[in-house]
Amino acid sequence: MSSNHPVLVIMGVSGSGKSTVAGILAGALKWDLEEGDDLHPASNVAKMASGTPLTDEDRWPWLETIADWIREHTGKGEPGIVTCSALKRSYRDVLRSGSGDDVVFVHLAGTRDRISGRLNARMDHFMPSTLLDTQMSTLEPIGADERAIVVDVGPPPAEIAARIIAELERLDER
Repeated sequence: MSSNHPVLVIMGVSGSGKSTVAGILAGALKWDLEEGDDLHPASNVAKMASGTPLTDEDRWPWLETIADWIREHTGKGEPGIVTCSALKRSYRDVLRSGSGDDVVFVHLAGTRDRISGRLNARMDHFMPSTLLDTQMSTLEPIGADERAIVVDVGPPPAEIAARIIAELERLDER
């Protein structure tokens, strides 16, 4: 790894557990945490809450804001964790621009049925479960040239976080 202080982008579709896992990781590692959803402009939140999928034009400014947060941390050599769906390769390219190998994508992957069940049980989020199919069809797999860890969302969040930490240690050894 080029740095012992990476920024992790906890990614996946809505309902995959990004916020929960990121919170556990940030506590365990004592790293800064930024909730990507909090960086959305109000217009994006209103659009998603109404059941309307975001367009790429809606997403670019939001992705640039997240990329700025990432560059601020990598530029100072400070580790961090940020949540972001990062569904497309082009979005991930924006997120790692200027930070290169100091960004590790952590994809929380799961089946549509498992994630749909989570979304339907969730009551405190603006993203309706009706947008899950749009997100699942938009999701592009991690490329072989992307620094990434893929973890199944089936186990409990603390176990997922422990697996991620173990994978980070393996990346450090390379």
